[in-house]
Amino acid sequence: MPAATAYLIVGLAAALTTAVAAPVVRRAAARAGQVVAPDERHVHDHVTPTLGGLAMMAGLVVGLAVAWGIGDFSAVFATPTEMLGLLVAAGLICGVGTLDDIRPVSAPAKVAGMVAAGAVLSLAGISLLVLRVPFLDLILLSPDLSALFTVVWVVLIANAVNLIDGLDGLAAGIVGIASATFLLYAVRLGDAGVLFEGNPGALLAVLVLGICVGFLPHNMFPARIFMGDSGAMLLGLLMAASTVSVGGRTDAPFSGQSFFFFAPLFIPLFILGVPLFDMTFAIVRRIATRGLRVTQADKDHVHHRIMKLGHGHRRAVFILWAWTALLSSFVLWPTYTGRGDAIMPTGIAAVCLLLFTVLHPRLRTARHPVYREGRPRIRLGAQSSPEPEESDSDA
Repeated sequence: MPAATAYLIVGLAAALTTAVAAPVVRRAAARAGQVVAPDERHVHDHVTPTLGGLAMMAGLVVGLAVAWGIGDFSAVFATPTEMLGLLVAAGLICGVGTLDDIRPVSAPAKVAGMVAAGAVLSLAGISLLVLRVPFLDLILLSPDLSALFTVVWVVLIANAVNLIDGLDGLAAGIVGIASATFLLYAVRLGDAGVLFEGNPGALLAVLVLGICVGFLPHNMFPARIFMGDSGAMLLGLLMAASTVSVGGRTDAPFSGQSFFFFAPLFIPLFILGVPLFDMTFAIVRRIATRGLRVTQADKDHVHHRIMKLGHGHRRAVFILWAWTALLSSFVLWPTYTGRGDAIMPTGIAAVCLLLFTVLHPRLRTARHPVYREGRPRIRLGAQSSPEPEESDSDA
């Protein structure tokens, strides 16, 4: 595996590029009129530029170029079709998202873009080759099934990230925590000899982490730019590519740990538990609601419900970040300690976090009936915005 300094250099390159590109994109989007205006579907009350995914795309390109230039990842670039295919797939899904940010497209059209990006990944070689199901034998996938499962995985993760993108800093923070966790997990598997030297999973994870770190200062409440569908779908594709590379391309079990560590593809289901739960809950809720289409956006996501409990914008974001970190610790604990699972400490922490989520607003209201969190912020050229929120367009 490459040295830690190599990952640090690549992550910093992606972060700095994204951080520098974001203000440029914001000013260009504002001049071009590509902004998200307040309406009945959004809770923010000031016009905010979008198209932040273009800054993220710049961070990806520069980060990959730096990784190629420093030479530590030569084994990854020994098969150039994979990285070229990744760039094509990323450009394709970012382009579809950008088009939707500029002029909304239909849900089937967005899904078609995700399918096309997933197909490009599969053709380039970043695809599911094996499927290890806990307590069952290893399943070797045929080329047709490999492509199908890869496309489904891309659509699943891209939609999950897109749906959770509803509060300033929420999606970037959750994906950043998830990518950091997956980076540590992939490095651990590499050191244990489970992954082959040219596996790109860890490299893709550190690129995603750098992109999120670079974008967050511009996207935290109150956001100066939204990532839009272009950014959310891009992050989803990159996370899908990273998890596929680690979990679906090795037939060697990581023994001595909890049962699901024999199936690395199941790890993202824990790390990305918050957006995946929100997506599943949204689909079930919309199916059960008469007159509401599955693809129709609403204001009843998990983050909306937390704010309805009485939490402010920042606290709602931090609560969901904390849930992601908690699920991630459940994965990393046995991986690095070798002391079995972390059910007990994770369970205790989860109960404490749940009690805080549910009871804190009630206790605060009981003690201060007229208490209001924070003061409305006045932004030059915009109305005050105590609770701005990101665009929530569903695919």
